[in-house]
Amino acid sequence: MDFSRIENGLNSLKGKVGFYYEDLSSGENFGVNDGEAYIAASVIKIPVLIEAYRQFEEKTISQDELIDIKREDRMPSCGAAAYLHDGIRLTLEDLCVLMIILSDNTAANILIKKLGMENINHTAAAAGLEKTRVNRLLFDEAAEAAGRSNCIAPREIARLFRLMWQGRLVSEAASREMLEILKLQQINHKMPSMLPEDVCVAHKTGEDEGITHDAGIVYAARPFILCFASSGTDVVETEQFIRTTARMIYDEQC
Repeated sequence: MDFSRIENGLNSLKGKVGFYYEDLSSGENFGVNDGEAYIAASVIKIPVLIEAYRQFEEKTISQDELIDIKREDRMPSCGAAAYLHDGIRLTLEDLCVLMIILSDNTAANILIKKLGMENINHTAAAAGLEKTRVNRLLFDEAAEAAGRSNCIAPREIARLFRLMWQGRLVSEAASREMLEILKLQQINHKMPSMLPEDVCVAHKTGEDEGITHDAGIVYAARPFILCFASSGTDVVETEQFIRTTARMIYDEQC
């Protein structure tokens, strides 16, 4: 594949934009700024999901454990849990699903507290990640003011997807279950937007001011991983680049 067009497109974007591609059949890969750390936004929810499934697997916690959603748990913006009635009970598995497919921030914070930041980061490190870390809860203004941010690197997030694809993340069964959740993603205005409607994408997005991310597996005839991350960018322009690049690579893979 000729990656010069992608590199030229990246260089035309504002701010810092990272990109990583990998063909899951051949192992061919290409990256630009892919090893650098970026503020994670909601892509940090992938390591949280992985730690949940590790603890499910080890039976430290149960997928069926019911959690009361309290008024003080409610987080703004994405998701559904914050809008349900006080005291509603959701299982830990429900919270994992909401955290991924609706990017539910209430669910994410409840899970981070339940699982433990140290445990999430230990599991990420054990998977070979060096820069991807959970350093604070979402919407923790005091931690943010103190300079603590959750971080990801595109190449490292791609590694998590590769391990899931290979059935080597937590276990074969857990890898399969996590991918099935990621396939249910409802925020699809980036990588999947210009792909044929019948093409499955297992992915997770992230957004904040000057930030737009998308990372996952595109199930083309030859499946491939794409990871996009950015900071200080023009979100509209960068999201259009994400869409057109995903379609260009898909057409090449088919």
